[in-house]
Amino acid sequence: MLLGSLKGDYAFRRLQKGQAGYSKYLSVRWRGDQEGRIRVGIIVTKKLGKAVKRNLVRRRLLEALRALLREVNFMQGALFKKMPSFSLLIIARPEAVQATYKELEQSLRHALIRAKLIQ
Repeated sequence: MLLGSLKGDYAFRRLQKGQAGYSKYLSVRWRGDQEGRIRVGIIVTKKLGKAVKRNLVRRRLLEALRALLREVNFMQGALFKKMPSFSLLIIARPEAVQATYKELEQSLRHALIRAKLIQ
């Protein structure tokens, strides 16, 4: 499944009105759209540390999302009748720097369940 990236201030502001989910290491916001693809934005602020640490968190979150999307079958869910199409914003919390990949993956799964994107 191909992931696009969120671009522009409008795309990020639009997600403020979407469904939200929270977990220990991150929060997520999502909103369905009509573009026929999944667009993802990951916010890792400078509060989390230097660029090396921020990029590590960003890469781990993106790979955790890819693994989760491969595992979850959106085609069977009641939420999407056809190919899934939504925008997703992942916001890392300062605790995410200390987390392992597995912890981030579990945290992402938990946040997406709370946001009612997956079951």
